[in-house]
Amino acid sequence: MSAERSSEAVDRLFAALADPKRRRAVELLGARPYSAGELAGALGLAPPAMSRHLRALKDGGLVEDNYLSFDARVRIYRLKAGATAELKQWLAETEALWSDQLAAFKHHVEGGA
Repeated sequence: MSAERSSEAVDRLFAALADPKRRRAVELLGARPYSAGELAGALGLAPPAMSRHLRALKDGGLVEDNYLSFDARVRIYRLKAGATAELKQWLAETEALWSDQLAAFKHHVEGGA
């Protein structure tokens, strides 16, 4: 994956997770799949608001949905496998950068020049 494409994926993930209700929805979906109605009830949101949050999570690549085989009116949402791979890579690279910078600063402060 190119650096630009990976950066766009990380931007979409951060945008999707910027809202506390969406982060709570991700936490709930980590336990089990939910219908939109169940999530709305658990989060105290009106159905249209929950729909907007779920669309943002889908656009961010964090969740996926499918229909019940016996009722095509009900969508079931679940976390998308591997959805945070780019975010984990970005965090690891950023942490390594910070560690290198802090080690160089420590070396400079302690007189190692």
